[in-house]
Amino acid sequence: MIPLFIGGLGMQEVLLIALVVLLFFGGKKIPELMKGLGKGVRSFKEGMNNVEKETDEIKDSERKG
Repeated sequence: MIPLFIGGLGMQEVLLIALVVLLFFGGKKIPELMKGLGKGVRSFKEGMNNVEKETDEIKDSERKG
């Protein structure tokens, strides 16, 4: 069987992890967890974009100055 992810996780392992998460959190909590995860990823991307803009502004000001 070809590993699904880097590190050798196959389909059986992924299904087992999903089952454990479902049993641990329950079906009602999983959408809330995914929503929070999505907000975190979005916030991280916005932060990275802000850092990129700031470094570009610093580089531009150093070229002019």
